[in-house]
Amino acid sequence: MSTLPDDLDDALEASLGRFPTTELTRSVQTLIRQYREGFDRSVPALSSEAAVAAYAGYRMPATYSAVRAALRQVALLAPGFVPETQMDVGGGTGSALWAASAVWPTLRTATVLEQSPSAIAFGRRLAGHAPAAAVREARWQQAFVDRDAPAPAADLVTMSYVLGELSPAVQEDVIGSLARGAARGSGMLVIVEPGTPAGYVRIAAARRLLAASGLHVVAPCPHDGECPIRPGQDWCHFAVRLNRTALHRRIKDGTLSFEDEKFSYVAASARPWPRAESRILRHPLKRKGLVTLRLCTAEDGLADRPVSKRQGETYREARDAVWGDAWPADRESTSPAG
Repeated sequence: MSTLPDDLDDALEASLGRFPTTELTRSVQTLIRQYREGFDRSVPALSSEAAVAAYAGYRMPATYSAVRAALRQVALLAPGFVPETQMDVGGGTGSALWAASAVWPTLRTATVLEQSPSAIAFGRRLAGHAPAAAVREARWQQAFVDRDAPAPAADLVTMSYVLGELSPAVQEDVIGSLARGAARGSGMLVIVEPGTPAGYVRIAAARRLLAASGLHVVAPCPHDGECPIRPGQDWCHFAVRLNRTALHRRIKDGTLSFEDEKFSYVAASARPWPRAESRILRHPLKRKGLVTLRLCTAEDGLADRPVSKRQGETYREARDAVWGDAWPADRESTSPAG
């Protein structure tokens, strides 16, 4: 179960307390409708303090959890990657800033690019409560994420839940800019989108552009080749379960004490890093004495791997494996998926 850091949780609760819950709930319902029906790109989504507060209460726990889960996979694969600088593109109220600091305490400086002055003010106020200097002293810069944006340069560049707010042509230009920035050094670029079919399509397109730019895919894929998932039949995504606070439940008008945030992501670097031999793409299917893993593999594409109790330690590892984990390749005991 993922939870916000205590300092962020306390700061968020205090900041949301400045607004009536009914006003936050109305703003959240508007945001939910925009996410479902699409954003009007001519009008900034976070154009008022109430809208920003509602967004932070509604989305920060989920965005933080998803970005942190993606970054943790990168950290597991590349323990030698110890970033000191971060640039978060389209950073909203700073979820990726906090997530990166939780994964890499080595971060010393960070810059957040965000177009909404209200989001910058809210995010800066939250960041002032952070124990990590990289978050607390981060530079917040008003900037539009568009085709004219300069290529960012930092050890770690993050962009989360932004592409869907851009037109397809601008998406391609922005990804190209990010790729050029990553190609100049040995840093890491991580892009996260909602774990929906449309979000996956955006990540898949970004992945193709990054690979065509000469970057190496680090995660989640075990290879740089074309994604083996057939368009329209499935999509690559992962999930993280997060705790809902009482205020979170009230403004979302929800009753459950938790929610599952689904996300798609890609991490790439100019430097080749070790990567997963295969990746678990769904919840393992567990029956008595048998676990079946749906894998993305480097050699066989999609494959279903049955692991029986007779396989001893491998079976015990399969019982403990979860959706999104890396998994050692073993071609002899896999059967290609249809």
